[in-house]
Amino acid sequence: MRIVSSWGRLNMDEHDVITINDSDKVAEIIGENGRSGLAYGMGRSYGDVCLNSGGRLWDMSGLDHFMEFDDDTGHLTCEAGVLLRDIQRLVIPRGWILPVTPGTQIVTVGGAIACDVHGKSHHIHGSFGNHVKRIKIIRTNGEIIDCGPNERSDWFAATVGGIGLTGIIVQAEIQLQRVVGPWLDAETIPYADLNEFFSLSDESGKNWENTVAWIDCLTGKGRGLFMRGNTANTEYRQKPKEYKLTMPFEPPISLVNGLSLRLFNMAYYNLNKMRAKRSIVYYETFFYPLDNILEWNRMYGARGFFQYQSVVPRNVGQDAVQAMLKEIENSGTGSFLAVLKTFGDRPSVGMMSFPRSGVTLALDFPNRRDRTHKLFSRIDDIVREAGGCIYLAKDACMPRDLFESGYPRLTEFLKYRDPGISSGLSRRLIGN
Repeated sequence: MRIVSSWGRLNMDEHDVITINDSDKVAEIIGENGRSGLAYGMGRSYGDVCLNSGGRLWDMSGLDHFMEFDDDTGHLTCEAGVLLRDIQRLVIPRGWILPVTPGTQIVTVGGAIACDVHGKSHHIHGSFGNHVKRIKIIRTNGEIIDCGPNERSDWFAATVGGIGLTGIIVQAEIQLQRVVGPWLDAETIPYADLNEFFSLSDESGKNWENTVAWIDCLTGKGRGLFMRGNTANTEYRQKPKEYKLTMPFEPPISLVNGLSLRLFNMAYYNLNKMRAKRSIVYYETFFYPLDNILEWNRMYGARGFFQYQSVVPRNVGQDAVQAMLKEIENSGTGSFLAVLKTFGDRPSVGMMSFPRSGVTLALDFPNRRDRTHKLFSRIDDIVREAGGCIYLAKDACMPRDLFESGYPRLTEFLKYRDPGISSGLSRRLIGN
């Protein structure tokens, strides 16, 4: 038994962790003693979707082998424990890149599929599952299922975004995207309010492959910094030096509070406003800025922190986001990792996938217990009224009615659930 937590560090509970290093032994290991368990990758989800407190975790990080890569077609076959970082570093020098990645590359392929992750390019490329061509899963009863968009497509749709509940993902084939090199032509544009954000988003969606905004959620108006980038036709430049910082300790209380947030947000906005320009940047700098700060989640102290990410339909998106910002302002708390983006119209392939056409707002909050839960309850009401939903990969306290309304294919999905797999989130929102 050992203590395991997700990235939000809300719970530090014991788990029976079994490391899997050999794909040929997966069926034997997960079927042992008939005990339920859960596949675990890097633990970069925020709530309890990757946890099974007091139960068994199957650590998949040892299944990290590349099986096959076709330089001509960009088809990559690998085991589920391979990191997105290692894929990028292998294929970018060969003229390919992952078309979709989240805000960190320290994520396994299996985790990216199970959560159907999205990124800055959703309005062009959709979510991760849109580029998966085949998945091999093993059920706890020993059944092996090979599935894809055109092969056992129902199992494929249940597994992509299926939060690890249909079986253990052991292998995947992914279609990569052609790229000249590791550089992006990027631009940062300060904006004053949500009207400007939506105008920039609509304009940029036509000609920019990657778009996202940092939003100052303490001002009420939604000012922020809009970032956009396209693959640059630049074959060689000097790679920037890596500067890794580390949060060296866990403070007794959260370093993220009303005063520090106000000072940080003001400084961050004004500094980047002065530096706003168009420039050529390295892909890791653009896509994964927080990966350079190791253990940054410690800054929230021993209680940990929540991530709250919602998506609401575009036709009510501005009003809903404005209402959420108002609630945050009134609460006296706030977020410095506040990210705002419009999703495109490309449908996700998964029955339980989060990305869908609309506006998504992601926020982080230090765990202040009742005070934080009361704020979430008020934001939940806004999301519910707007017809939106909450991202399962980041959730830790969603009410069941909002889960069921936000994921209308739940009943269909449950037919594919593996009875030998269980997680904190599944027990909380679905039941045993």
